[in-house]
Amino acid sequence: MDERRVKAGVLVIGDEILSGRTHDVNIRQIAQFLSPLGITLGEARIVSDDQDAIVEAVRALSARWDYVFTTGGIGPTHDDITADAIAAAFDRTIDVREDALGILREWYAKSGTELTPARLRMARIPDGASLIANPVTGAPGFQVENVFVLAGVPKIARGMLEDVAGRLRGGVVTQSLAVRLENVREGDIANRLGELADAMPDVSFGSYPWFQELPDGSLSRGVELVARSSDLAALEQAGEALKALAGHR
Repeated sequence: MDERRVKAGVLVIGDEILSGRTHDVNIRQIAQFLSPLGITLGEARIVSDDQDAIVEAVRALSARWDYVFTTGGIGPTHDDITADAIAAAFDRTIDVREDALGILREWYAKSGTELTPARLRMARIPDGASLIANPVTGAPGFQVENVFVLAGVPKIARGMLEDVAGRLRGGVVTQSLAVRLENVREGDIANRLGELADAMPDVSFGSYPWFQELPDGSLSRGVELVARSSDLAALEQAGEALKALAGHR
C-alpha cells in the first residue's frame, strides 16, 4: 500500500439496465469491494449492448483511470457482445481458447449438461487476456491490460472480484464518518458547509437529506453530513466541525 491516489472506472453494459427492467447493484458492490484496498471509483457509465458504444467507453475509461471494471455481456446469448467489444477496443483477435474451454468442459461435465455451441461462446477470449476465475458458474471473465471483464449477475461478479483483488495495487485508503442532524434542512447549513470545504481542502464533504414518517403520520426530516479523507487527524477535526453546524444555523 502506498500514498498515491488510485482510482477506477466502472462500465455497466446492458439494454436491460437502461430500460429499467434490471436494477444495477454492481457499481455499489464494486465500490465497496475496492474501498478497503485503497481504490476509489472516479466514474461509472452505463451503455447499451452496442459494440461501438462499448469500444468507445472502454477506451476512454482505460485511458483515464488506473483500473476499469466492466459488468455484463459475457454470457451465451446473441446480445452478449462484450468480449468482442473488448477485443476490438484493444485491437486484439478473439477466439475460443483452450484454457477457458477446459474450464467449461469440467463444469458442465459435473452437472451432466451439454456444452452447446451457444455455451462455447463463453470460452471466446481476446488474445493475450488473463482469465478471471468464476467460482459460481465456472464461465471465466478476463483481464486485458487494466480492464477487468466481469459477469453482470451480481453474485457472479462478486465472486470474480475475489480473483481480481491480488492483481490490484491499492493506494491510500479513504476513511469516512457521518453526522446525522435532525430538524435541519440543507439550506440551513449550506453556507457554513461550503466554508468548511474551503477551509479543509484535504476533506471531501457531502450533504444528504433524509425523511422519516413517524407513527403519528407526521414527517421527521434532517440532513446526514458525510466527511471523507485519508488524513485521520483532518477527518476527526471535520467530524467535530460538522457536529457544531447544528448550532451555527
